[in-house]
Amino acid sequence: MRVISLSADGLPEAADKGLYDWLDEQSADIVCIQDLGCSEDDLQADRYFPPAYNPYFFAAADGETNGVAIYCKELPKAIMTGLGGHQFDLEGCYIQADYANLSFGSILIPHGGEAGSKESLRREEFLNHVQAHLQKIRHKRREYIFCGGWRLAHTAADVQDTEKNSNNSGFLAGERQWLDEVLASGYVDAFREINSDSDEFSWWPNGERDRDGWRTDFQLVSEGLKYSIEYGAIYTRRVFSSHAPVIMDYDIELTG
Repeated sequence: MRVISLSADGLPEAADKGLYDWLDEQSADIVCIQDLGCSEDDLQADRYFPPAYNPYFFAAADGETNGVAIYCKELPKAIMTGLGGHQFDLEGCYIQADYANLSFGSILIPHGGEAGSKESLRREEFLNHVQAHLQKIRHKRREYIFCGGWRLAHTAADVQDTEKNSNNSGFLAGERQWLDEVLASGYVDAFREINSDSDEFSWWPNGERDRDGWRTDFQLVSEGLKYSIEYGAIYTRRVFSSHAPVIMDYDIELTG
């Protein structure tokens, strides 16, 4: 089973750059997209509805920021939006497709800001809410694959210029500790299970792929799937946004 995730910097813009033509060549079972940057009314053209997929969109209430989507080859049993009873549920940050014993989530973490800023505090609140949700669902009899535009980098191997970025949102000590705690509580960074290279990046803030790379896009999976991970790659040959698609293959048979 192949799962692809991408933070799009605006889905219409990524589509203009050939995203859907490329996806047509990948034969992915699940495609998760974050940062749609538009309303669902902007996604009516045929190109957003590839014949091989069942698409589901969840845009932010303002129709301009955030937004997530999930494309499923096999029809899911259920689709869920939001993480349940939280103000962020209106901001287009999470959508989930459920199958018999496996769920796929497309999640977008809000931007941060300087320590103590309003943006930073809201981001921290969201991260705490996500962490509580991850712990709650560990008691369910199902496995999870969360495809994220996490806007977080975990270790020095995930940031090209650690000295420059050590005080920047996305690589702050508290954010890295958040990832430490999540990974210690029953989840796995799928890409890192099979690739330990320190030059694998998925986001370039300035759009220049020869410098200041970050690996902030990854698939977080429940620990029960650890030994099902077969292959992982960050695709950089074509550019669809300031982020690169993450491709992961799992030894899993998807059933409805």
